[in-house]
Amino acid sequence: MSIYLDYNASAPVDSRVLDVMIDVYKNHYGNSDSRTHSYGDDTRSIVENARKQVASLLGVMSGEVFFTSGSTESNNIAIQGLEHYARESGKTHFVTTAIEHKAVLESVKAMEKRGFSADFIVPHKNGVIATSDVLEKVTPQTALVSVMHVNNETGIIQPVDQIGEALSSQEVLFHIDATQSCGKLVTELKSMKYTMLSFSAHKMGGPQGVGVLVLRKKRYKLPPVRNIMYGGQQENGIRPGTVPVALVAGCGKACEIAEKEYQSNQMKCKEIQDLLLKLLNDSELEWSINGDLTHCISSTLNICLHGVSSEALMLASKVHCSVSNGSACTSKNYDPSYVLTAMGIPSYDISNSIRLSWNANVDKTVLKDSFLALLAIAKELKT
Repeated sequence: MSIYLDYNASAPVDSRVLDVMIDVYKNHYGNSDSRTHSYGDDTRSIVENARKQVASLLGVMSGEVFFTSGSTESNNIAIQGLEHYARESGKTHFVTTAIEHKAVLESVKAMEKRGFSADFIVPHKNGVIATSDVLEKVTPQTALVSVMHVNNETGIIQPVDQIGEALSSQEVLFHIDATQSCGKLVTELKSMKYTMLSFSAHKMGGPQGVGVLVLRKKRYKLPPVRNIMYGGQQENGIRPGTVPVALVAGCGKACEIAEKEYQSNQMKCKEIQDLLLKLLNDSELEWSINGDLTHCISSTLNICLHGVSSEALMLASKVHCSVSNGSACTSKNYDPSYVLTAMGIPSYDISNSIRLSWNANVDKTVLKDSFLALLAIAKELKT
């Protein structure tokens, strides 16, 4: 029996989330911005309840939560939505890292094409971005620093807590891409200092097609972000377009579940990680972890199986395990992973690397059998 191990790309929808969404689709079909009848009042209350559920998970105010189509849109708004502010203030410099998701990297590059400057910080070989490397690039002209919390390819946790603390006393906006940590590193995110935060519901058991941009208020004012699309005044004008009530309700329910269950989920994910490492140790294959395991989230491993082509392995073992060798947004690109390249990993080792990602509900018995089958195929493919 095959097993799905690509949760960093997208996780299955939790059945409890699906139940909430079906109820909304069947019984609550008004437009939440309709203010002349009870159907609009009904769906608006559902949206606002979801907003409170998100706010509770993150420890923010509900008025700081804005619904989007997902992290990609949230990241684009957080960066490109600062264009007017950056020009008006003379803060025309951006700082990010070379291992961000493409939604951040391409947004910053788009700003460069419009005349802004940017620095892309390279990680150490352990996959961690040094706080000092980021802060050294910050100048009085810096508008924004954007750093992901957990890398989507390696699972390495970045020191965004330290960066946020250091920037909190400066007039610099700080954006965190929390796509891979929201609902998982709950305690950490609640205590973190930042200006903006992005996440997608479908990485944490919610539906695809909905996400959040958190805009933290300072002296009762939201960050100087403007809409990058044009239309109505939904979501306080930050994100125009009819609010997808069922998707938003699903996002809220996923956040509610995560807040209640994240501690037990962390323990279960760690047990799965330990099992995978034991199977690797017992396999007699030559292997290594891409990144520092002591800085890795418990639901991800990026493994180099030395001498085993990842492309060949994924094709030969797909009936046993669904794994990947990088971000889903670059899956059609056969170039070496830009994340692993930035870490200084040799291209040959990159071509031998796969990413495994899971959640707490993965059946460990099925996982063991399926992963052993993958390892057996790896032995056959080893050159």
